[in-house]
Amino acid sequence: MPELSTIPDTQVVVDRRVLVGYDNYLAAQRAVDGLSDAGFPVEHVAIVGSDLRLEETVTGRMTNSRAALAGAGSGVLFGAVAGMFLGLFTSTTMSFIVLVLWAALWGTVMGAAFGFINHFFTGGKRDFASRSALVAGRYDVLVAASHLDHARAVLESGSRPADTVVVEPPPSAGPYAPATERPTAPQAPVRKDG
Repeated sequence: MPELSTIPDTQVVVDRRVLVGYDNYLAAQRAVDGLSDAGFPVEHVAIVGSDLRLEETVTGRMTNSRAALAGAGSGVLFGAVAGMFLGLFTSTTMSFIVLVLWAALWGTVMGAAFGFINHFFTGGKRDFASRSALVAGRYDVLVAASHLDHARAVLESGSRPADTVVVEPPPSAGPYAPATERPTAPQAPVRKDG
């Protein structure tokens, strides 16, 4: 089924077709890179991720002291940047250095305090640290319909890395029917007593 893309600036509708699908983004990226290396006009190519899911990887246990330490790390960086900005308005190098160090110290103290307090008031509801990422189940390389045959020829002539898994395109669910055109169930006649 063709994928229609709209570019908001120019309102141009492009008929894009699935060239190949992969189970990971790096394989799709390598396919587009291979097309580019072969001289294919890659401005007619798009990588579309579908079947999206949120993956949260737990990196460790979070305690009040770890929260304070993480806050201190953020605070020292913020304090140092603020100190450097304020130090631009000083007249000597020594006062610049002292101002940056003083601001970094205050940033460390305040960041640790805020980190500790923030974690303390969660009441143990989230005692772990984690990292989140949005991941797709499949990555399709789409090509403008007018360039599809050329892209297939280029892709088939190149070598594929051994670690890539080509995913079959999903079956079409049929044409989209807007709400105004959808068939409605027959209505039962209204019975009047009497």
